[in-house]
Amino acid sequence: MKTTAGSENTSGSVMDQVGGYIIHHISNSDIHHPIIQLPTIFGIDFSVTKHVFMLWVVAAIVGMVVIIPVRTYLKRKDDVPTGLENVVEAVVMFLRDSVVKPNVGSKWVDTWAPIIFTYFFFILTANAIGLIPIFDTIGVVGRLVLNVSPHDDHSLINSLLHGGATATGNFVVTSALASITFVCIMIAGTRAHGFLQYWKNLVPHGLPLLVYIILIPIEIISMFVKPFALTMRLAANMMGGHIAILAILSFIPIFAEVFHSLGAGIGIAAFSVPIATGLTGLEIIVTLVQAYVFTLLSAVFIGMAINVHH
Repeated sequence: MKTTAGSENTSGSVMDQVGGYIIHHISNSDIHHPIIQLPTIFGIDFSVTKHVFMLWVVAAIVGMVVIIPVRTYLKRKDDVPTGLENVVEAVVMFLRDSVVKPNVGSKWVDTWAPIIFTYFFFILTANAIGLIPIFDTIGVVGRLVLNVSPHDDHSLINSLLHGGATATGNFVVTSALASITFVCIMIAGTRAHGFLQYWKNLVPHGLPLLVYIILIPIEIISMFVKPFALTMRLAANMMGGHIAILAILSFIPIFAEVFHSLGAGIGIAAFSVPIATGLTGLEIIVTLVQAYVFTLLSAVFIGMAINVHH
């Protein structure tokens, strides 16, 4: 299968094309066809890909939905929140009292609550916006309304069609978030116990030497397993849902081609579309659950560094 910039593979059977379509939907922009081409500096390509663009969009949305209402509330003289401020306050209070405080403790809740709040709002927004077929809609408008040729390599619309828009389905994005948690764990433990004592707290005291030889490597490995688990869980869940929905919808053209009948495609659509719709509803729940799980586990890991229990 060969795919050029701005055009999809039109040769071969539907079976040969389905995999490429799914990969293009969930992947980032092609490195040779980013949305905005920027120079490479010190070996780093600063071009704006689709997932980078979506991260900017998510940051802007979080700023408008969270930061602006909070700043407006703080500037007012009265202490009564209104409108969107009520929603933000309810979420913040729930996260503080149910997630952050039970794990890090009352002493450190104000220190680590902001990063946990940021995780939740940012990840939830990124997950949710990935369910909106923004770039697919742009593609339809470009093809049917603006008459953009699929073979136009210089078209901005065609460059947008390379890849999906769920930034949290990108392992690089989730690994960056998990790396922040990893650094927070180190800082939290060091601030609570001091540098040397934090590392001593990795293993219980008073054990035989042979046990330390076995236990210390295990504990060090577990330090890196935690952010790795955060990375894989979030990205795999967000990517897997999109793959499942697209795969089920792909049954329609596949059956139509296999049986050489449009009726076969329409018939299987009676089953594929409801299933895909149900999975989409499940994905809506997953967007919320995964945002909550990531923030909860981050709070748990930070709390484990602060409150040492052996």
